[in-house]
Amino acid sequence: MHEMSIASGLMDKLLEFALANPDKAIVEVRLSIGELMHIEHEQLRFCYEAISAGTILEGSTLEIETIHSIVQCPHCSYFGEPKYWDDILVATSVVTLQCPQCGKSAEAIRGHECAIRSVRYRETAIT
Repeated sequence: MHEMSIASGLMDKLLEFALANPDKAIVEVRLSIGELMHIEHEQLRFCYEAISAGTILEGSTLEIETIHSIVQCPHCSYFGEPKYWDDILVATSVVTLQCPQCGKSAEAIRGHECAIRSVRYRETAIT
């Protein structure tokens, strides 16, 4: 489950911010995650809540935006949405790197992102 390692790395960055800014309490974190990362959003939220418990980040929320994939085919010059296998899994479609136009292999141009988009915080009194 790579969601736990992503949540752990995210916590490291957020704790650095929180320690450098003791007058700010983090209340919400927004992430952008590409669909090619194959990250289950609910599992990531669960991991985030579990490892933030008992820390200064406890109670903050995690909002996740999906970045849809774009592929480019070096064979036929197709540029656009990738081909999906719809019946592979029950829960979701699976992105392929097969060109939807010519069927040869395509390159992912977008969809591998995993980044903090924004951090919302409230001012606190330093004691």
